[in-house]
Amino acid sequence: MVSCTPSEKEHLNATRNVLLLVADDLNCMLGCYGDSLASTPNLDALASEGIRFDQAHCQYPLCGPSRTSFLTGLYPSQSGVRENRIMLRDAMPEVVTLPQLFRQHGYHVTRIGKLFHYDNPGEIGTAGQDDNPSWDETHNPSGRDKREEHLIHSLVEGKFGGTLSWLRSDGDEEEYTDGMVASLTVEKLRAHAESKQPFFLAAGFFRPHTPFLAPATFFDRHLLEAVEVPDYADSSLSQLPLLAQRSIRMKPVQVDLAHDTAQMVIQAYRASVSFVDSQVGKVLRALKETGLDDNTLVVFLSDHGYHLGEHGHWQKQTLFEEATRVPFILRNPDNLSSVVTEFAPVELVDLYPTVAAWAGLVSPAQLPGRNVLRPREAEDQVLPGAYTEWRRGASLRTARHRITRWGNEGELGWELYDHLTDPAELNNLADQLDMGTILDSLQQALLQIDATHKVLPDGVGQMNPMAKPLPRVAPLLKRPPLESSEP
Repeated sequence: MVSCTPSEKEHLNATRNVLLLVADDLNCMLGCYGDSLASTPNLDALASEGIRFDQAHCQYPLCGPSRTSFLTGLYPSQSGVRENRIMLRDAMPEVVTLPQLFRQHGYHVTRIGKLFHYDNPGEIGTAGQDDNPSWDETHNPSGRDKREEHLIHSLVEGKFGGTLSWLRSDGDEEEYTDGMVASLTVEKLRAHAESKQPFFLAAGFFRPHTPFLAPATFFDRHLLEAVEVPDYADSSLSQLPLLAQRSIRMKPVQVDLAHDTAQMVIQAYRASVSFVDSQVGKVLRALKETGLDDNTLVVFLSDHGYHLGEHGHWQKQTLFEEATRVPFILRNPDNLSSVVTEFAPVELVDLYPTVAAWAGLVSPAQLPGRNVLRPREAEDQVLPGAYTEWRRGASLRTARHRITRWGNEGELGWELYDHLTDPAELNNLADQLDMGTILDSLQQALLQIDATHKVLPDGVGQMNPMAKPLPRVAPLLKRPPLESSEP
C-alpha cells in the first residue's frame, strides 16, 4: 500500500486527476437508484459522497455510437457514428477526444478495458475499435470468462454478444476480465501516487453486457425465486407506430420468454451487476488508500440502459426509458456531499465539458454539452430535456414527458408519455385530443433540436459521411472444450 506524508498530500492536491469508470449495458437497477433488490454497496457508497443524476440519458442506445458520443462530446448525427464497428478517425479525423485533451495538457492518459467500442465478448483481449491518439497507455485483459465461452447457456447456440446468454461460473474474481481490469486499475493508481504525475485513468468494465457471467457467489446474492419478471401491458403494443413496434420485437427468439427462463436471465444480469460493483469497490478503496481521493474526480456511468422484459423487450436499441436512461455519478473531491438531481434531465454529452472544466482545461471546440457541476444561473437558458436518437427515430425526455418521433419529421408516427401518471410508458397519448397543446409544443422543441444536432460545432474538424463499419471477424463454428487444447 502506498501512503502519503502531509507534504506529499499537499503536492497531490495541487493536481486535478480524473478516474473514469464505465460499465457496459448497465441500467439503473442499483441500490442508489432505488432498486431494493440490488446488491451494489460500492456504487451506493460512491453516490453517497457525490452527485447522482436521476435523469441522465444516452444519445444513442447502442455501444459504439454512445461511446463515441460521450468521448467526443458530439451527438451521433454530428460525429456520423450511428453504428457499431466504425473507427473514430475514419469518421472524424481531426476531432480531439476527452482523454486526448488531457493528453495534450501533459496528463498521463491510460485506458484499461473497454472505452471505445469492442465487440463484447468477441474482441475481449484485443484493442477492438480503439482510438490510438486518445491514450498514452492501453491494456486489453482477457480472463476466465473468455476461455469459458463454450460453457455459456444461450437462447441461440454459440451466440453470446447480441443474444441473451448467461453462466454461473466458479473461481476467484481476479480470474475474470473485469477482475483483471480492476487489478490493473489499482496498480496504475498506486504507480501514480508514487510518481505524482497527473493522470486521466479510464477503466472500462465488460459486464453486465451479455453473456451475463459472474462467480457463483454473486448469483447467491439474488435468489432465483425472488427474481421479479416485469408484467407489461401487451395491449400497449398496438398504440405504437410501426417502427416502434419493430424496435421491441426485432429478435423473435427473445419475445415471450418462458417465466422460468426470464427469471434465470434477470438473476444472471443482477449477478453481473453485483460483480461489477465489487470491482468498482476495489478501485475506490485503492483510490482512498493512496490519498488520491482528495484530488481526483471520479465519474461512473454506463453507455446506455437495458431492457429486462419491460415492454416485452430484452436488451437495448429502443427509445423507451429503459434503453436511454443510464446511471451517472460524479464524486467531486471539492464538494463531498450526497446530492440527487431528480427532475432536470442531463445528457452523456455533458461529460466532456464537465470533466474538462473541473480540471481547468478548455476544449478546442464549441461542444454542445454543458458543465453540470456549474451552478445554474438565472440567465441560463433552460434546456428542454435529454435527446436520444436511434435509426429513424429520435426522442426528447423532459422533466415530465417523453416525446418520440419516427421519420424525419414524425411522418411515420409519434409517441407521447406523461411520466407523472405513466412512468412505465405504456399509454401513448399522442392521439389524444386533450394533449394537443402539450404535443404541439414538444413536437416543435424536438424538431428544432433535431436540426441543431445535425450541425457540426466549430473546432472539431470535418465529418466523413462515407465512413463504414469494419467487417466482422468470422467466429469459430464450434468452440472446442478447454481440455482439447491441453498437451
